[in-house]
Amino acid sequence: MLKVGLTGGIGSGKSEVSRRLSSRGAVVIDADKIAREVVEPGTPGLARVIGVFGTEILHEDGSLNRERLGSIVFADPEKLASLNAIVHPLVGARVAELQEQAAPGSIVIYDVPLLAENRLAPMYEVVIVVDAADEVRVARLVELRGMSEQDARARLAAQATREERLEIADIVVPNEGTLEELEARMDGLWKDLTARAAG
Repeated sequence: MLKVGLTGGIGSGKSEVSRRLSSRGAVVIDADKIAREVVEPGTPGLARVIGVFGTEILHEDGSLNRERLGSIVFADPEKLASLNAIVHPLVGARVAELQEQAAPGSIVIYDVPLLAENRLAPMYEVVIVVDAADEVRVARLVELRGMSEQDARARLAAQATREERLEIADIVVPNEGTLEELEARMDGLWKDLTARAAG
């Protein structure tokens, strides 16, 4: 099994690369997606979060109101630590489960937005960084996600710098052009990963 960490700043196109690797046969483990799954209605995770933070963090339909919970925990480091103490072990257990289900010889892609920020590079045999200039990323966030330019720049500023991410990269996927140009790079990337997995 080849363990690959995949990261890239917001607006870099990391999710697009992740999807394209999945379609070529990689097993993709998306940390953010799992973090949402472990606190869905009816899960022990959500019950524990309610136990700590009360029912005011729920929407009327019983689902987690992430915005409200976020405004509570990001203003208070102790509360954030309490939330992480509930969610992180659940995410870790689910990741381990998915890893065990992967066939021997699989290429397992861990889609980790904050890989550089949390200094997680040593956990992976290969780190792929999807890279685009800050101006390109800001333009994408404004055009594709409807953010204001100010919001987009604030999001970029809250993450690792482009240089910090490139420093930990074993493979860099440049992504400033079209989806067709990105697709043209994917076969070479997949060939590289399969060779590493076989080696």
